[in-house]
Amino acid sequence: MANKIRLDIVTPERMVYSEDVNMVIARATDGDLGVLPGHVPLIAGLDIWPLRILQDEGEAQVAVCGGFIEVRPQKITILAGCAELPGEIDIERAEAAKERAEARLKSQGPDIDVLRAESALRRAIVRLKVGSSK
Repeated sequence: MANKIRLDIVTPERMVYSEDVNMVIARATDGDLGVLPGHVPLIAGLDIWPLRILQDEGEAQVAVCGGFIEVRPQKITILAGCAELPGEIDIERAEAAKERAEARLKSQGPDIDVLRAESALRRAIVRLKVGSSK
């Protein structure tokens, strides 16, 4: 187990993922971060981006919509507002969310919260990317 690190992905609703993995690649708010076993302790904010998980069997992705990553030498904890595994993503629903967000951004009305619409668009794009990798 020396070449593995425990990864826990937690949302307010549930434990999404908990396994020993070889490496995790995350998009922090200030750039990409690769974490291997024995990594120096660190806490960073996460961007809306697919989390890449490397295991002996290959690579998997999880759609993460922001949050925080805490790294310790033998454990990574992701605390996210939402996180979805590829098999949990409804592609049609994600596509509809993407179209709604794009329509909001195009309308540019005075009652449109642009930051919220941009965030919704980014979440939908990430969900589509991860969902299509099933």
